[in-house]
Parts: sequence; C-alpha cells; structure tokens
Amino acid sequence: MVESKKTASYTLVISCPDKVGIVAAVSRFVADRGGSLTESNHHTDVEQGWFFMRNVISASSLSVSLDDFRREFAPLAEDHGMHWVLRNNSELQRVVLLASHASHCLADILHRWKSGDLACQIPCVISNHENLRSMVEWHGIPFHYVPVPKEEKSGAFRQMSEIIERHRAETVVLARYMQIIPPQICEAYAGRLINIHHSFLPSFVGANPYLRAYERGVKLIGATCHYVTQDLDEGPIIEQDVIRVNHSCDKDDLVRLGRDVEQSVLSRGLRYHLEDRVIVRGNKTVVFTS
Repeated sequence: MVESKKTASYTLVISCPDKVGIVAAVSRFVADRGGSLTESNHHTDVEQGWFFMRNVISASSLSVSLDDFRREFAPLAEDHGMHWVLRNNSELQRVVLLASHASHCLADILHRWKSGDLACQIPCVISNHENLRSMVEWHGIPFHYVPVPKEEKSGAFRQMSEIIERHRAETVVLARYMQIIPPQICEAYAGRLINIHHSFLPSFVGANPYLRAYERGVKLIGATCHYVTQDLDEGPIIEQDVIRVNHSCDKDDLVRLGRDVEQSVLSRGLRYHLEDRVIVRGNKTVVFTS
C-alpha cells in the first residue's frame, strides 16, 4: 500500500445540545494551545436543537500532547454535554472486509487501498465462498473461508466473530456479503459495521432488489451505503447514488449498471467513515463531505 503523504493531524468530532458560543469556545480552546485548524465544519439541526462539529487540527502546531489535549478538553466537553472523539489521523483504522461471491465491491476497495486512496489497514478478508481467495491473497492479505450452512448458521458467525476480534477490527465492511448479520455482531460493532445495499433505500429492502426494480419498471436504480443495525437494511444512511435506466434495460443490464454505482457508493461511504466525517444521531447522519 502507498502511504499517505498528508501532514500529521488530529480530528476532533463533537455533537451536543445546541446553544450560543460552542464554536467560539472550541476555537478558543484550540487557539490557546497554538492549534491551527486546517478544516472546520459545523451544522445545527434546528428542529432537534442539536449541534455537530468536525475540526481537523495540524498536529505540529499544538503546544500540548494528544493526551494532554484530551485531558484538558474534557471539562469543556462536560460543560456543554458533548459527545466527542479526538483521533490521531496517522493511526490508520483496521478494517476487516466481508464478501460473498460477487467481487466488484471488494476489488474496488482493495484497489483503492493498494493505491493509497483509502487510508486504512486491512488485516484480513472473510468470505463464505472460496472464489475470491486468489484476488485477496494477490494483495498480500490473509483470506479466511467461513462457509455458512443454511440449516445452522450460529457456528459460522461465532467463528467469523472470533476472526474479527483476533484481527482487532475497528471497522467491519460488508462488501456484498450476502448473509444477515446476527444481532450480537450488530450490537458489538454499532456505528462501525458498514453495508452496501444494491438499492436506493428505503425502496426494495432485502433480497433481489434488481429483479424487483425490473418488475416495477423503475427509471432510476441506485445503491445505499449504511450502518448495519438489527433491523434489516434500515440503519443510518452514509451515502447514496443513482443511475438512470429505461424500458430497453433487461435484468442483466440493471445488475451491470448497478455494480458501478455500488462500488463507488461503498468506497465513498467508507472514506467518509474513516475520515470521521459521519456523525450518527438516532437513525440519521450528518456527513461533512470534503
């Protein structure tokens, strides 16, 4: 993988009840410690009275260490009722990829990772089919084959969970992994388990969305990148896109055209997540795109 050449930085992400003075208070705190903001985003949900902020701080500009920043920022965060995280962007997240038979989404992520376009570590790929092994191992990544029997799936998911934990995954991506994830894994990786659904949700939830779209005669098909919850295909949405189709398209055309949308939407959604651009509140997200 080509290493990122970006300047060392920290990302501070905040959400809290809205009130006057939050931006000023945070900016003053950073400035008092010599911090230089290289990117700043904020948004207020007026109906909910909730505030969201994302700041990228040049690491070399700060007069305090990362640990001291966290310790000194904690009282300010408590005063404002903040949910917050401060991440060192030089510490790449560990992303475990899950896939089934289809290769397009997995291949796109591996290509972007190999070329340095996705800044993360990929400690392994898990699949319930063997056909992707050679592609994964060509990239120098361990491949784990975990078949999922139709009759009894709990053992397979227990094995999969053990592999994910052993590789110390911080994020798990379902790159067209065509099995329903059990509740315990959804809960363990809440806000860190990402799926690509080959439909523009909330339309055509569940299996065979392209067939159902064809039967319905839609003029747009799309894909949705979202966080996985225990409710099938109903988790907070990170990214979506569509492509136009018409009456001349058959089912195979919809699948072919949809694949391009799926891989681009998943890669964008994963990038937003890795760069801490996504803030979840309830079943909605605020996404500070670059």
